[in-house]
Amino acid sequence: MIKDEIKKLITDKTACIGIIGLGYVGLPLIVEFALKDFPAVGFEVDEKKTADINAGKSHIVDVSSENVQKCLDGGRFHATTDFAELENCDVVVICVPTPLRKTKDPDMSYILAAGEQIKKYARRGQLVILESTTYPGTTDEVLQPMIEEAGLKLDEDFLLAFSPERVDPGNPQFQTHNIPKVVGGVTKDSGEAASFLYSQIVDQVHFVSSARVAEACKLWENTFRAINIGMANEMAKVCNALGIDTWEVVRAAATKPFGFMAFYPGPGIGGHCIPLDPHYLSWKARQHGFDSQFISLAEQVNSGMPKYVVKLVSDALNTEKKAVNGARILILGVAYKKDIDDMRESPALSVIDLLRSKGAEVVYHDPFVPEVHFDHAYTIGAGDPLFNSNLTDDLIKSTDCVIICTEHSGVDYPRVLQLASLVVDTRNALNEELRDGSKAKVVRL
Repeated sequence: MIKDEIKKLITDKTACIGIIGLGYVGLPLIVEFALKDFPAVGFEVDEKKTADINAGKSHIVDVSSENVQKCLDGGRFHATTDFAELENCDVVVICVPTPLRKTKDPDMSYILAAGEQIKKYARRGQLVILESTTYPGTTDEVLQPMIEEAGLKLDEDFLLAFSPERVDPGNPQFQTHNIPKVVGGVTKDSGEAASFLYSQIVDQVHFVSSARVAEACKLWENTFRAINIGMANEMAKVCNALGIDTWEVVRAAATKPFGFMAFYPGPGIGGHCIPLDPHYLSWKARQHGFDSQFISLAEQVNSGMPKYVVKLVSDALNTEKKAVNGARILILGVAYKKDIDDMRESPALSVIDLLRSKGAEVVYHDPFVPEVHFDHAYTIGAGDPLFNSNLTDDLIKSTDCVIICTEHSGVDYPRVLQLASLVVDTRNALNEELRDGSKAKVVRL
């Protein structure tokens, strides 16, 4: 049986592992396999990224350059742009992006491109695993027919499974090896082989009955977060209107030891999962005649938060007898979360865009992001790029308003409070102790 053949290769650590896509998911994954002495090949379309990895340079915060170099020195790993090497791989894992189109429908082009390469070099004896987040049914409806077009038969010639990526960039507590891995096969043999593979590098594997269950699991996880963040954002608006401290309310509610999980408001949602994944679920639901109202409402609330932040800024400036038009505004933090350089879907981009559309002069400081570029197809204001400014005393003093969009831990917030005249804090970076005796007027979400 092909399952037994592949499991033997895995047991002997002679199974060559191919990873398509060496980003936030693919690079940590391939390094884990290489560190466990599996021969591994990383496939990339970006020539510069490929060259940097082969030179021992990591572009991912969760993967050290030392570990990349260690894998290279051991001769167990290399990156390439030549997809012909897929023919040498016994296992092929797809870790490519799954963005949305402008219509908010799934953009499957990256998965399709990976599938075409796999089909081109497919041979008997391969296990193919999709990790890219997508709608339930993708693995068996899209990938399986593509591979079968190469003349191969599932369970006889190849195996096919889905295992959702679970990555939290910048989180030192949870890395690839200690995050439980959900695995579901298109067939039972496929799922068992894929589970056995992942058990070589992760502490816990959770085997589910099908690829569709695994696909739905990932969407449920992130839709749960999106909806609860949406509720937190809605509550923040209510508390603001009632003159209640939002963050004190959350802290109080979080003391309940059952039936409550703390979620926190912010200027919007960002990253590679939460702003996108619920749309995959709602899109698939619509194909079956079901309207997912919770998902739509959460998306409406969360996507409206940048506009609400700009309103807070406008109202705060108004109390100082200033207008947004012509105001000099400093954004602190433009990455989507603290202490990383990831800009994907960052709400700070929308805040900047809205402010510039109203005539504000916007500058930013983010120690992790040297420059910010805007997609002209999505901007309503000036789409010119911005470049990181040093957080000098003169910069802080010269601004009419400082907006904390991302609470990077390396920022000197007491100094900001002493030198700024007005601060809008969307992340609760300025606790009561910091605010006590500060010169700045502070407006909090």
